[in-house]
Amino acid sequence: MATQKLYAGTKLREVRGRIGLSQKAFAEKLGISLPYLNQMEHNHRPLSAAVVLRLAQEFGLDVTELTTGDSERLVSDMREALADPVFGQGLPPQTDLRLVAANAPGLARAFLNLHRAYRQASERLASLDEALGREDRTAAPSPWDEVRDFFHYCDNYIDAVDRSAERFAREAAGRDLVQAAVAALEARGIAVVVAETPLVRTYEPEAKRLTISARIPEATRRFQLLHQIALLTQDELLEATLDLARFQTPEARGIAKIGLANYFAGAAQMPYAAFLAAAQEERHDLERLADRFGASIEQVAHRLSTMQRPGLKGIPFFFVRVDQAGTITKRHSATRLQFARFGGACPLWNVHRAFETPGRFLRQLAQTPDGVRYLSLARDVTKPGGSFTAPVRRFAIGLGCEIAHAPSLVYADDLDLTRRFEPIGISCRICERPDCHQRSVPPLERRLAVDPDRRGVLPYGIPG
Repeated sequence: MATQKLYAGTKLREVRGRIGLSQKAFAEKLGISLPYLNQMEHNHRPLSAAVVLRLAQEFGLDVTELTTGDSERLVSDMREALADPVFGQGLPPQTDLRLVAANAPGLARAFLNLHRAYRQASERLASLDEALGREDRTAAPSPWDEVRDFFHYCDNYIDAVDRSAERFAREAAGRDLVQAAVAALEARGIAVVVAETPLVRTYEPEAKRLTISARIPEATRRFQLLHQIALLTQDELLEATLDLARFQTPEARGIAKIGLANYFAGAAQMPYAAFLAAAQEERHDLERLADRFGASIEQVAHRLSTMQRPGLKGIPFFFVRVDQAGTITKRHSATRLQFARFGGACPLWNVHRAFETPGRFLRQLAQTPDGVRYLSLARDVTKPGGSFTAPVRRFAIGLGCEIAHAPSLVYADDLDLTRRFEPIGISCRICERPDCHQRSVPPLERRLAVDPDRRGVLPYGIPG
């Protein structure tokens, strides 16, 4: 088997700069000629074993520095970005991407930032749905929308909070998380009471008493305990994160703090590394993961959409929750699929049919107008009130990934991935499909053809 050659010119230049030597002095220390060093620093030649050994002996360099870092991650991220249909067909060769990552990492990061900005700009077009419905077009976003956008543009992954929750779960090893949470609260002199109450959770600071409703499911009870742990033990971390976000109103900051405490609770209940390993082992079977981590189906689906830790990423999923009117109440996408920021989702999407088949997963092979194909799962989720007279809340959740990742999901095992994919869109106003039988309004940026003597599915035509 051939040994992989080590090209590490950028890292070699960083080492020389850190030491503060000229090329000539550095070459002499390594026992090589100046032209040879110059060729290695520009990746025209690989590092020889003798040079690697001299770096370790002469400068005490940990040679793993030469092979670790951002290079492979940059190559992977560039491949993912270049797969966007906006770049046309065909990816550049892997060798070209490696050369860019090794020789011009700054340029690679600038390209990735540009592509990310393009995705965000495309997604913001969906906000025109809301703007068209406003009387005051210059109105600021509501606190709820501002917070939702904050999590969306963080890729729904908050590293410091996630790692803190993982530490809490690790320190509780050997104990049930409920027991660990109760013990942590009792150590602060807080009594935990489970009682018949219409409120899910009530904390009384002066009495130092936390009351959890006996009517809620065990998974929700555990989640609410961990939520309170976050508010009481992680306040400094949460406040620092909120300071960086710079919300426009106190209301937005307050909503975001609840969101961050919820994030901590989910991350403690399903610690990142353990959950990622379990998801891969169970091939992303939501029901088995829910059983393993004592969580609900919705909590598991939401957690899968947060697996974006640098260097340890999971499958990029989109996650969405809609109510019975079709309004999106939760949304996040780590994929190229971008939801409408306001209003409902495409009526052709299977998430709307989930209400018709309660307790079952629906699967859909779907294709968006940009040509990207997805495997989409949908299921209804019911949130009972705990008594006959309490209202029951019903939602449908959608979870999906690009079709390239489908073999890693148990839900794709008996599907023919070569069959016709159903066309779906994002929002009628920004979808340009000319022949959609479910179109409710014309697309924003297309001229219409109106012929009183001809009538098809729609009362107008959309010229190509």
